[in-house]
Amino acid sequence: QVRLVESGGGLVQAGGSLRLSCAGSRLSFSTYTMGWLRQAPGKEREFVAAISWSGGSTSYSDSVKGRFTISRDNTKNTVYLQMNSLKPEDTAVYYCAGARKNFVGRAPIPSEFNYWGQGTQVTVSS
Repeated sequence: QVRLVESGGGLVQAGGSLRLSCAGSRLSFSTYTMGWLRQAPGKEREFVAAISWSGGSTSYSDSVKGRFTISRDNTKNTVYLQMNSLKPEDTAVYYCAGARKNFVGRAPIPSEFNYWGQGTQVTVSS
């Protein structure tokens, strides 16, 4: 059974930074597009960032572009999300997800991901 396990969430003040990690197992990690999505209370799950299987292509939502950076280490089956200049509106549960297909020239939508982690809470205080 495929497992994606997130870590690194927590409470941080506005303007601060956090680094999320997601370790994958029981999947051909290096062949998957990996992404981060988030869901705030009362809102729908939304795309945050994605990275191609090789790491050569990334995409971001407009709300995090320039502040967040997605990266991956296929030797460790791990994807990261470096979050800088955090804002209270970034508060959400952050999910790691994997998709079998490549997304050329566009960002994936949540329903296009095949596997999901359990989520990690990120809270940004003002």
